[in-house]
Amino acid sequence: MRVPKVQKKNVLVTGCSSGIGAATAAMLRDAGWHVVPTARKEADLRKLKEQGFHAVELDVADSVSVSMAVNQALDIFGGEIGGLVNNAGFGQPGAMEDLTRESMRYQFEVNVLGMQELTNQVLPVMREQGWGRIINISSVAGRIGLPLLGIYSATKFAMEGMSDVLRVELAGSGVAVSLIEPGPIDTDFKKNALERGKVELHSRRTQFMLLYEQLVEESQLSQNRMAQMFTLPSESVAKTILKALETGRPKRRYKVTLHAYAGALMSRFAPDWLVDYVLGISFRAKYPKSD
Repeated sequence: MRVPKVQKKNVLVTGCSSGIGAATAAMLRDAGWHVVPTARKEADLRKLKEQGFHAVELDVADSVSVSMAVNQALDIFGGEIGGLVNNAGFGQPGAMEDLTRESMRYQFEVNVLGMQELTNQVLPVMREQGWGRIINISSVAGRIGLPLLGIYSATKFAMEGMSDVLRVELAGSGVAVSLIEPGPIDTDFKKNALERGKVELHSRRTQFMLLYEQLVEESQLSQNRMAQMFTLPSESVAKTILKALETGRPKRRYKVTLHAYAGALMSRFAPDWLVDYVLGISFRAKYPKSD
């Protein structure tokens, strides 16, 4: 569906400390966009400012921080904003039975509730303008629930559903909503997830303990050749985000990497028993049960 093109190339990009966010901020700036990147830690904000960005502090799990970041960005942009890229997020690893209520709640605070609260504070400006783009960074895990990333998958399933509803609610407003669904991307995502997992999961006994230790050990090794073949750099996602921001006909969903296309096909056409079987075979082959 055609929507008005963005008239002012002002874009707020969240989660720019590294990976997809950092690559997106750099690529959009090179393409002529006025980018305000966000980060949570002072060291990351300092690094972004050294690169010439007018970076803004943002913790999406904190409502006060969300309001302050939006106000600062709008001041920098002169009151007009063309795009919002909701990239901030993380993955909480662990078998579903090992996750605490607190860890599950925080995963949703960051990946879902903070994302939507930020979007809700930007939308009135976009509605008044009559143009704007909301880009939500989802995952192949938002199509297929992944073992040991169940609560992360749940947040991405939620993002997918909320984005679909928001897109319909915004029909005729000139504001488009697109989902980006990456598969394996060369970022610090896995390393950061496992670091959090060591804190959240290794303090208690669980039948998956040997498996968690195996995952940590793997993270310290370089990827094998097969894994590298299917992993794309962060710039691949950034390029897709740029396309979604600038095209006159933004898609509802953009898939990045072969895994993302395969996941979308499985979720749409494969029966549940077959999805369970394929995921189970893959899981047991890579992480055989240890007594």
